[in-house]
Amino acid sequence: MNSLRIIGGQWRRQLVRFPDSAGLRPTPDRVRETLFNWLGQDLSGRVCLDLFAGSGALGFEAASRGAARVVLVEKDARVMRVLKENARRLKMPETVEFVTADALEFAVSCQTPFDVVFADPPYRQDWLARLEPVLDTLLKTNGSLYAEAEFPVETLGQWRVARQGQAGQVCFYLLNMLESDA
Repeated sequence: MNSLRIIGGQWRRQLVRFPDSAGLRPTPDRVRETLFNWLGQDLSGRVCLDLFAGSGALGFEAASRGAARVVLVEKDARVMRVLKENARRLKMPETVEFVTADALEFAVSCQTPFDVVFADPPYRQDWLARLEPVLDTLLKTNGSLYAEAEFPVETLGQWRVARQGQAGQVCFYLLNMLESDA
């Protein structure tokens, strides 16, 4: 079993465990630190979606930093069992929800938009392009999209890169809605 530490908030320094699974790459500490500097350390009142939960690092960080609601979506039932066990062990509140589903199917069927969406999908499967058509309904107009990719990204539909970084071969981005000329 692999592990990582939550780096900020209520559960700072607590271990989160995760199994080996194809395509599962936890967001490194340094990248998570940068991301939450971009978003702000306090996510109170925000509703967050960790769309490809994997290790749960991004969703658990959001919960640790006071997000009002965090939904973790993971397709692999074995990985999901470990995510739920981590939440039980850390005594996370019921505002942390778990959905075992395909990320794209969840995104298409989702009726309530989020303030922050974390999209760290498995590489080389064109997930970001497949999500692009539903981003406008998945995110609130003033929301933020965090994306990791193995290639450069400038825009995704109506969403443009506001901040970007690179750690090794991983490119990471914070995207916001394009400003209209109205």
